[in-house]
Amino acid sequence: MLRLADIDVNLLVVFDLIYREGSTQRAAERLGVTQPAVSHALKRLRKLLGDELFERTARGLSPTPRADQLHPGIAEALARLHDTLNLGDDFDPATSERTFQLAMTDIGEIVFLPRLLEHLARVAPGIRLSTVRSHREDLKREMEEGRIDLAIGLIPQLGAGFYQQQLFVQRYVCLMRRDHPLAGGGFDMEAFRTATHAVVVAKGTGHGIVEERLARAGIERPVRLQLPHFAAVPYIVSESDLVVTVTDKFAEATRERFGLAVQEHPLPFPEIPINLFWHRRYHRDAGNRWLRGLLFTMFAE
Repeated sequence: MLRLADIDVNLLVVFDLIYREGSTQRAAERLGVTQPAVSHALKRLRKLLGDELFERTARGLSPTPRADQLHPGIAEALARLHDTLNLGDDFDPATSERTFQLAMTDIGEIVFLPRLLEHLARVAPGIRLSTVRSHREDLKREMEEGRIDLAIGLIPQLGAGFYQQQLFVQRYVCLMRRDHPLAGGGFDMEAFRTATHAVVVAKGTGHGIVEERLARAGIERPVRLQLPHFAAVPYIVSESDLVVTVTDKFAEATRERFGLAVQEHPLPFPEIPINLFWHRRYHRDAGNRWLRGLLFTMFAE
């Protein structure tokens, strides 16, 4: 029994063309090679399959019964192989119904998704997005396996094997309701220490830098509420006297809608790079390439 590893796929291409053309010369012209090269390939295939495959007649080369039996399956397999190898070259966002999986935090969802979805509704109405939370080694594995297309954020564990592109840098500010007693005038360290705070502990993200830096600086403040995510922050802060440390992009996205005020943080934090990540296996995938190009065009600063 023949194994696929025993056969050069090029021989099957030659077989298919001779079957269709009925001539080694015309097959050679289609392939851009010499007629002796096609004849040599046919000789190899005859030996592998144990059949003449084609007999010379007055009308050219006619397939043997064995060739007639083999051709439909070989032609279908070659067509499928061709389509599979060219999947990445025919991505059309206007007609695609592909679902893209994006790893991002709830801040990312608030900052990126409204504008992105509005744009997709106009230029790529069939495209669907799904956001996921995936941390550390899980994220690396899922991106390598193609289950997550792109990741956005501060993700230092995505190193070897990944490409990255910076979208912007963000800094930390203090957010409070617009008529908060501390919303007007200066907001110094004493005001920060005496304010009542909400704290977001977003595990698995880069936002842990806030509490780490405050602890290193020996800065203590009264904390009334601790949250695992940022999504509820504007709802809570707008109806309370709580102050919360958030990124400037999050503050920009929520301040007007929720009637909030933004104050510069009295403790200097390093600027945080927000990058777009993708695995090298999908660097040339046309859909992946299109989406990351769109994200860069829309959000890079």
